[in-house]
Amino acid sequence: MTHVVTESCIKCRYTDCVDVCPVDCFRKGPNFLVIDPDECIDCAVCIPECPVNAIYAEEDVPEDQKAYIALNVELAAQWPSITRSEAALPDADEWAKVKDKLSHLER
Repeated sequence: MTHVVTESCIKCRYTDCVDVCPVDCFRKGPNFLVIDPDECIDCAVCIPECPVNAIYAEEDVPEDQKAYIALNVELAAQWPSITRSEAALPDADEWAKVKDKLSHLER
């Protein structure tokens, strides 16, 4: 099993989860993070660090977020590794409560 970053992260990209990851499995896109399933060791330390509750164990991903499992796989192969936390996106707090953000994902 692996962990999956879901919709809540889009346009927020908080990176609190990055600092606690023991294997550097996070990948950074323009406005979203993903987890590389080939690197994730399923330790779950990232889950409580996410301020928008965007990270789930694969088996716990909500039904309406299942597409993010494949999206994490796809984008992890394209995006660079991120190993240190960075500032959240400028309007992250405003976007944190928005739903249905997939159309705002920048690749």
